[in-house]
Amino acid sequence: MVRSGSARVAAGPTLAVVAREAGVSVPTASKVVNGREDVAPETRRRVTEALDRLGYVRRPRFDVAKVPALIDLVVTSLGTSWSGAVLHGVEAAAHDAGLEVVVSAGLDRTRGGRREQGWLDKLMARGSSGVLFHLAELTPAQYAWLTQHRIPFVMIDPVLEPPSGVVSVGAANWQGGVTATEHLLALGHERIAVVAGHQHKMCSSARVAGYRSALASAGVRHRPEYVRHAGFDESVARRRMLDLLDLPEPPTAVFVCSDRMTLGVYEALVQRELRVPDDISVIGFDDLPESRWLAPALTTVRQPLSEMAATALRLLVRMRDGERPESTRTELSTRLVRRASTGPAPVT
Repeated sequence: MVRSGSARVAAGPTLAVVAREAGVSVPTASKVVNGREDVAPETRRRVTEALDRLGYVRRPRFDVAKVPALIDLVVTSLGTSWSGAVLHGVEAAAHDAGLEVVVSAGLDRTRGGRREQGWLDKLMARGSSGVLFHLAELTPAQYAWLTQHRIPFVMIDPVLEPPSGVVSVGAANWQGGVTATEHLLALGHERIAVVAGHQHKMCSSARVAGYRSALASAGVRHRPEYVRHAGFDESVARRRMLDLLDLPEPPTAVFVCSDRMTLGVYEALVQRELRVPDDISVIGFDDLPESRWLAPALTTVRQPLSEMAATALRLLVRMRDGERPESTRTELSTRLVRRASTGPAPVT
C-alpha cells in the first residue's frame, strides 16, 4: 500500500512478493529495481520477469506535472573543445526551454579504493527530469535502471550501437567519409589512406565505410594496407602515419577520421620533411577550432556538434512531456570545409 494524502490506494504486489516469486531475497530484488550492478545476469533476468509478470508498479521517478526545471548532461570529459561545443549546444537549447543543466564528467568512478557516488545516485537525489549522455558507454544494468525508473534519456553521438529503442542523435558519418574521399579523388589522388579511430565503434566504422564506398564508386582499388586504426589518439596517429609512409608505395593523401588525430599526422610529416599539401594532402573530420590553428590550415569535414547537442535536448524535452520520437536515430548532415591542407596529387 502507498499513502496518497489521507487515503490509501492499492499499489499491486509488494517487493517481498516479487522476491518470493523470483526465488531471491528482498534486498536482491531491491538491487534489481534500483539498477545496482552487483547482481548476476541470471538472477536479474528472473527478478525482471517476475516484476513484469506480477505487474509490480515501479514508482514513476518523474511526475511531469511536478518535474523540476533541471536536466543532467553526462560527458566523458570536459577537457576538450569537442565537449565544449556539446556544452554550448545543450546550454543554448536548455535556456530556450527554461531548463537548468547539471554536468557530470564521467560515469561511476573509484577513489582511494572506495566507490564515489556516481551519476545514478546523484540523479536520484536531484530528481532531474531527464539525462543526456555524450560519448558514454552504458552497461546493460545502467540501461535497465533508466528504463525501470522511467527516466527519459537521449544519447549524443553514442560510441557503440545503443540497444533497440534507445533514442540517439549523431552525425552522418558515412556520408562524411564519402565527402572527404570524393574531395581527394577530385584532386586526382588515387593512393588515399585513412587513419581511423576505433575499429568497432560506430562513428569510426561508418567513416571508413564511406571512404571505401567512395573509392569503389570511382573505380579505385581499395588497399587494405592503407587503412590504419589509431583509436582517436594523436600519438598513435603519428605512429600509424609513419607506418603508411614506410610502405613501398606510400599514399599521396590521407583521410584522418578526427581533427585531433591530425596533430599527430602533421608531426609525422614534419619528421619526414614532407610538405602539406605539395607532397601529401591531409583532410580531417570534426572542424574543431584546432583545425584552423594548424599550418597549413586543415581541410576537414564539419560535423555539427552544437546542433547535435541542441537537437538531443529538444528530443529529451518532448520525451519528458510524454511524446515519442518518430525515429530512434536522428542524423545531422556533415559538410566539407575547404582550407589549405589539400591540393592536387603530386606528379610522379
